[in-house]
Amino acid sequence: MRVIVCGAGQVGYDVAAYLAREDNDVTVVDQDPTLVARVNDALDAKGVLGHASSPDVLAAAGAAEADLILAVTRQDEVNMVACQVAHSLFGVPKKIARVRLPAYLDPAHSNLFSRAHMPIDVLISPEVAIAEDIDERLSVPGTSLVIPLAGGAAYLLGVVCRADCPLLHTPLMQIPILFPDLALHILALVQGGRPMPTGPASQIGVGDTVFFVVAAAHRVRALEAFGRRDPRARRVLIAGGGNIGAALTRTLRERERQYDLTIVEANEARAQVLSETFSDLIVLHGSSLEHSILEEASVGNVDTIVAVTSSDETNILASLLAKQCGCERALALVAGASYASLVGSLGIDALISPRATLVTQIMRHVRRGRIRAVHTLREGFAEIMEVEVVEGGPLAGHSSGDLPLPRAVALTAIIRGTDVLMPVPDLVLRPGDLAILMVPQGQARAVEKALHVRVSLF
Repeated sequence: MRVIVCGAGQVGYDVAAYLAREDNDVTVVDQDPTLVARVNDALDAKGVLGHASSPDVLAAAGAAEADLILAVTRQDEVNMVACQVAHSLFGVPKKIARVRLPAYLDPAHSNLFSRAHMPIDVLISPEVAIAEDIDERLSVPGTSLVIPLAGGAAYLLGVVCRADCPLLHTPLMQIPILFPDLALHILALVQGGRPMPTGPASQIGVGDTVFFVVAAAHRVRALEAFGRRDPRARRVLIAGGGNIGAALTRTLRERERQYDLTIVEANEARAQVLSETFSDLIVLHGSSLEHSILEEASVGNVDTIVAVTSSDETNILASLLAKQCGCERALALVAGASYASLVGSLGIDALISPRATLVTQIMRHVRRGRIRAVHTLREGFAEIMEVEVVEGGPLAGHSSGDLPLPRAVALTAIIRGTDVLMPVPDLVLRPGDLAILMVPQGQARAVEKALHVRVSLF
């Protein structure tokens, strides 16, 4: 697949790196010569210096042969015009644009992006993507990661194991014996932000993050097995009322489950705007690092604090202060990868990576033949693929032990009708099944080849 990525910032670079690893022909366009040089030096991709919406620059980037353009510069208008030029002048089949301004995302203006006007196939909003990610985590308390699979028939969950976890120091091979009726399959352990090799004798330690697939009907029981009996969040404190905080507030207000929301915003003018926009909510002007403000927000009676300011350090400290004051759970927006190890060691329940969330959202719109969906684990060490099993296809008739796939690829669950089946040696894949595969980083292209599929877009 030939892809043009407009913008070589953090998101553009990460998307380009991902696509290049999977043997795609990737070209990255940016105005910053330093960023273009980094692409040329570090990635198996071509960097082109120039303005992303310039016809000449897009032509030099190979737009005439491109299958997909991803416009993820910092400027909405540049992204939109780049997609328009790619469509009108070069006939690029698929166009994805990052758009941040809420006015562009207003449903009343949705016709703006129709093929008759500005033909953008997919709009990606960082703020909305992060808000939806946080909403998923709030809906399943006690988790650090929540990814619905097969339309919600199963879930990929991440859980940080505390000192009271009943399964501490239990070999993984013992868990199915202890819970024979629980449809659960452990995928990976992460210690200090690093994935660890796992085998039947591997044991769970304090602070480890455990990733597992579980049937939706067994979700609560599975969390209880790991000692997580967290009540569903009702009272939520949002620290930071910027674009992300406002998007999160709108998202939570739209849900059927009712939240009691309080917003803390350090900028006085912004706090005033929020109080007018959300007139039925409590909006406090002040720093979420001040005890007096936290007390005014009744943080001791709050179920969850979600810290989404523009500062990693503020979000981490606000989360820790809130928990010291009696808040039960803390979620922090953190862009820096070096903070990943703090999830378990300091007591923060989940870190939300804005970059990883956005990259995952973008990659969901690249479909590979019978691969129905792709989900990237936040740590980036593996993907979860939902693969349709078809009559005469390479997976039909095979069991988990003899899949015609790279050895590192693991079958983690099978969706058969309304049933969620865990892989056992004698369970054979049938046409109509949906196979849930865990694919290590860098193996996606090999899986595509083994499945005899060609990349397509949707």
